[in-house]
Amino acid sequence: MENLCNKIDALNERIGQLIAWFVLAMVCVTFLVVVMRYGFNFGRIAIQESITYMHALVFMLAGAYTLKHNEHVRVDIFYQSMSPHNKAKVDFFGTLFLLLPFAIFIVWVSFNYVSNSWKLLEGSREAGGLPLVYLLKTLIPLMAILLSLQAISLAGRAWIQLRKP
Repeated sequence: MENLCNKIDALNERIGQLIAWFVLAMVCVTFLVVVMRYGFNFGRIAIQESITYMHALVFMLAGAYTLKHNEHVRVDIFYQSMSPHNKAKVDFFGTLFLLLPFAIFIVWVSFNYVSNSWKLLEGSREAGGLPLVYLLKTLIPLMAILLSLQAISLAGRAWIQLRKP
């Protein structure tokens, strides 16, 4: 079990580190758009849309990384003062009955939405925009899958903690 958790953690760690570079790219491209628009009165829709794509990549794919590092927002008035054993119970059952069903629901609900976009090879509605909307929409189930994997790791580590004497 611990080996599986380590592999899942390593996957989401690598993805999180890769996605962090998109934040820098987003800042640079945003700076470029502003300089081009206000300095040279020149703009391109595709460049502006690329910022939206990078923003989506950061928020959708870094969710599992954020969960791995226990940085998601939670109401931990009671949780912070619990013993490690009770925290493991909350993590295990919360993951099993709340997080995993939620992530599975997202995959299920988004399947037709994303597959229809792929059938059409959906592109931007804007003239000169990026023709990759179908890839952007694919981030929805991918986010849920990565979140599910990290939830399995979280539940597995909680289960290991619960089994300790």
